[in-house]
Amino acid sequence: MKSQLMVFALSAILVAGIGMAPAFGQIQNTIVVTTDKTAYSEGEIIMVTGEVRDLYAGTPVSVIVKAPNGNLVSIAQVTVGADKKFSTEVTAGGSLMQAEGTYTITVQYGGPNRAATTSFEFGGSAMVEKPTETVTSGVTDTTVSIEGSTDLIGYEVTGAKLLGITPDVNANSLIVSIDAMSEGSITLTIPRSVLDATMNGEDDSFFVLVDGEEVDFDETKSSTDRTLTIAFPAGAEEIEIIGTFVVPEFGTIAAMILAVAIISIIAVSAKSRLSIMPRI
Repeated sequence: MKSQLMVFALSAILVAGIGMAPAFGQIQNTIVVTTDKTAYSEGEIIMVTGEVRDLYAGTPVSVIVKAPNGNLVSIAQVTVGADKKFSTEVTAGGSLMQAEGTYTITVQYGGPNRAATTSFEFGGSAMVEKPTETVTSGVTDTTVSIEGSTDLIGYEVTGAKLLGITPDVNANSLIVSIDAMSEGSITLTIPRSVLDATMNGEDDSFFVLVDGEEVDFDETKSSTDRTLTIAFPAGAEEIEIIGTFVVPEFGTIAAMILAVAIISIIAVSAKSRLSIMPRI
């Protein structure tokens, strides 16, 4: 009887041991990764934070972001602190993060089998910025002002956002700053009072540079405006349009001020000479 009880007890221990084996054999989570929000809009900062179980000196964490279609959006090597924690930032939007949907963040540390994932929702990029209406004169409702002029530049842009337009008086040019999320084009209706290119009283050609490289462009003219359509590649940041005149007319103003100053000096000098001349 005792031997039977002994066999039964040993069998129970063996079965229990077998049943518990998978639990002990499971690979515990070695990485934890989270984002500060579950959804983001274009331009927002995605804060990625996490923690590793084991610390490997000198080994960074790989943070990989992929689009809904599986395309790679970004990859970064992030240092793990002595407290086993890590963090990095990703800006929502840009040339590779455009589509609306669920994006996946994969973190790898210490080998491809040591990984963790999380995801977030992205609302999509504004790929096209167009005016709401077109005026019959050809100047769009979407306009931008520049320093030194009350006249507005009309524009229509696809594939990018217009960040601003500033005059470069020394170069007789306009600097157009854009954020090109893809290949596209911009059409600028520029008043001649703002920028023009002339030679001996006749219209001359503009020079157009995209990120420092000269490019071709299409142009139409009227007596008051010159309209340029300029293509640009994805990632373009600056378009420079060079003419022979740009507002504000700092050179003219300076000349007027100098003339007034000279006249004042002459007048004062003449008065001084008269005051010191002996009376007859």
